[in-house]
Amino acid sequence: MLRGTAREAMAEFLGTFVLIMFGVGVNAQVVLSRQTAGDFLSINVAWGLAVTMGVYVAGGISGAHLNPAVTLALAVRRGFPWSKVLPYWTAQVAGAFVASAVVYFTYCEALTAFDAGVRQVAGPQGTAGIFATYPQSYLSTFPGGFLDQVVGTALLVGIIFALTDQRNTAPPAYLTPIVVGLLVVVIGATYGFNAGYAINPARDFGPRLFTFVGGWGAEVFRAGNGYWWVPIIAPCLGAVIGGFLYDLLIARHHIPAVATK
Repeated sequence: MLRGTAREAMAEFLGTFVLIMFGVGVNAQVVLSRQTAGDFLSINVAWGLAVTMGVYVAGGISGAHLNPAVTLALAVRRGFPWSKVLPYWTAQVAGAFVASAVVYFTYCEALTAFDAGVRQVAGPQGTAGIFATYPQSYLSTFPGGFLDQVVGTALLVGIIFALTDQRNTAPPAYLTPIVVGLLVVVIGATYGFNAGYAINPARDFGPRLFTFVGGWGAEVFRAGNGYWWVPIIAPCLGAVIGGFLYDLLIARHHIPAVATK
């Protein structure tokens, strides 16, 4: 029986696996069907529900971070043990990588029908964007893409802090995964255009690493003017900023509870 950090890391692995199975799965369905079986709205809704399901899977064991940026923010602002950060990160990336492989093999024949077996990153038959995020052609890597990820992740983590703050109007614990899923939907619906709203280093790097070894090659790291590092570094910074702002403007101003006899 797994105990302690190993048990929690396995929960992070499975929770992130579920998140990416549904999230990358909806991307595959929309792209490979040429938008006859979904659209931008269905992508946002499915990603939100994917987060909800992942949180329900892992929440009671690990807290269901499912996101290295969330883990980092909790370590910086909420006393999450630093000794657990690397195991959580490793499990999250591994879960995303394995889920990407499963989605790939599930949709392999559809991929081949779409691109005739020639795996391409961009262009009319480009499919790498099913797995990882890539910027629009107009978007600069820095500051444009970097700011995009900082803002999206700051919103994510700042509001997660609000939703889990028992001195604020936090929902009941059994409803929190649903509300966090809705949060992801609204971020995607409002900030998904620039670069696909990764807002999660594991969600982007695990699938990107899979495409690197799965047939798309090193172009997945060169594309978008070497954009690949942005969804790793910028969400971590954005998460810490979002947590800091919530604490600065809300948490530190809570009126102390009155002691009762």
